Amino acid sequence: MRKKTLPVLFLSLLLAGCATQLTNLTPQRQVRTASNLYPVEVSFDTRQQTVRWSSIQPKIVVGAELYEMRPTPLMTNRWEGLIPVPPGTSLVHYRYKLDFQYNKMGKPGSDTALSQEYSLRVLDQ
Repeated sequence: MRKKTLPVLFLSLLLAGCATQLTNLTPQRQVRTASNLYPVEVSFDTRQQTVRWSSIQPKIVVGAELYEMRPTPLMTNRWEGLIPVPPGTSLVHYRYKLDFQYNKMGKPGSDTALSQEYSLRVLDQ
C-alpha cells in the first residue's frame, strides 16, 4: 500500500509547489464613463521560483481582442489596463493572460497563465 501512495504524494507536492494564482482586483460593476474605457487590475502570485518576473507580458482578453496592461506603480506583481465597452452594451466578459519565461536548463522556457472569465457590468447613471 505504501509503495502505491508514495508516488501520488510526491506528484501532489510537485504540483502544489508550482501553483500560480491570478486574482481579479476589479469591481464587478462600474458607472458608465464618457470615454467608454474601464480600468481593470490583476495580481499574479506563484510559488514557481524560476519565473523571470521581468519577462511577464500581461494582456486583457475580450472576445478575440487583446489589450495591453502596464505595471501598477509601487507593486511588483500587479498590472492595470483599460477595456472598452461600447455605448449600448452593459455587460462585457474578459480574462487575463500572462505570458512569461522561466529558468530551466539551457534556454528559458515559456509559459502562460490564463485566468477564469470575469464579467464587468456597466451601469448607466
